[in-house]
Amino acid sequence: MRLETYSSGTGDHTIALVHGAMAHHETWHAIEAQLVERGHRVLGVDMRGHGRSPRGPYSVQALGDDLADSLPTGLDVIVGHSMGGVALSLAVERLRPGRAVYVDPAFRIPTMADDAGTRMRRVFATADVAGVRQMNPRWSDEDVERELSGFASFDPAFFDFVASEIAGRDFLPAGPAVPSLVLRAGNGITVDPRAAQALTERGFTVRVVRGAGHCVHRDEPAALLDALLEWMRGRAPFGREAVSGTARARL
Repeated sequence: MRLETYSSGTGDHTIALVHGAMAHHETWHAIEAQLVERGHRVLGVDMRGHGRSPRGPYSVQALGDDLADSLPTGLDVIVGHSMGGVALSLAVERLRPGRAVYVDPAFRIPTMADDAGTRMRRVFATADVAGVRQMNPRWSDEDVERELSGFASFDPAFFDFVASEIAGRDFLPAGPAVPSLVLRAGNGITVDPRAAQALTERGFTVRVVRGAGHCVHRDEPAALLDALLEWMRGRAPFGREAVSGTARARL
């Protein structure tokens, strides 16, 4: 499937940003703006079932195929968050970017209750600014607006797919096809310490962003941007395991 794609900025380096479930490409607005300001070209996509891209059918393989069919090969960096990270891991050998960044990738989502789909549909139906703000007090007003926009353009059937085919399964990649950084959220659950150790042993560089929840790019955008810029320069991004949530992006 050809996904709806977006481009902003110009420059010699191109970075693609892939969102996670229940969002769309605008979830990256703050990171995108900073990258464009620094002279980079940014590509975004709406995953299958999200934003303006077509709906289903849904499968893990389809997510990777969609990226391979929609993004150019040989990009400088591709960044995938959550389910976007799973999709990237399935497409990276075909896309062959210079580097890959997995932001709290959904490699291991805990098993969900049988009524998870019903409860999530209720969330979509009742979500408003006050509710999103209460759940995410650190987000900007624009983040809250983009969250609601993502909910409004999301196919709830995708969540049923996540609950039945993703949750409770292991999607840890066997190894990196290109130099790969995993940024796991300090307060996240999809890459726990055991998974982080396994990824390290398989050749991934793994760092934790202290204080960040699953949406690292909205909880700690400066720390994520700092890590991404260092990784793009081809240097080991940090000399320690943890990335401070107070890190500031450097030019």
